[in-house]
Amino acid sequence: MKRNEAVLRKFEAPLITPSDLGPEATKNIAAAMNAVLADVFALYVKTKNFHWHMSGPHFRDYHLLLDEHGEQLFAMTDEIAERVRKIGGITLHSIGQISKMQRVADNDADYVEPLDMIAELRDDNKELAGRLREAHDVCDEYRDVATASMIENWIDEAERRTWFLFETARAGTPRH
Repeated sequence: MKRNEAVLRKFEAPLITPSDLGPEATKNIAAAMNAVLADVFALYVKTKNFHWHMSGPHFRDYHLLLDEHGEQLFAMTDEIAERVRKIGGITLHSIGQISKMQRVADNDADYVEPLDMIAELRDDNKELAGRLREAHDVCDEYRDVATASMIENWIDEAERRTWFLFETARAGTPRH
């Protein structure tokens, strides 16, 4: 084979980054992380939707809280996608692919009560933490400690968002 042919074949090869994890590990970890990525994108858009449509007497506090949560979720998207690529996987390509894979339910209502927004996001973040744990189990199975380590931080962030949203919506209880 001539050198030019070898160079051309290299450019035609799939985007497979060398990894010691092996093809089965790469396939399964990438699948788990792409499902999480679709959920994170969906939760990001939902969080921003509620951020943009917040109203009422606690507008400022809720608006700023959801903006902070949105920034945190958006930051996760690049980290997740790049991790999938680092291990030799292919990640999401489009909004259409995200919509097919997401497990976070959209909310397209024209109006949602502020406390209902907070409660819905609380539940979504709690579910995300559980899905991150499931993805962590896949990483543990293949000894992918780097992805598992990243997931541990994201679980902590999801739990913090859940906690803040829970406390934000909680009615004050008198103490005796």
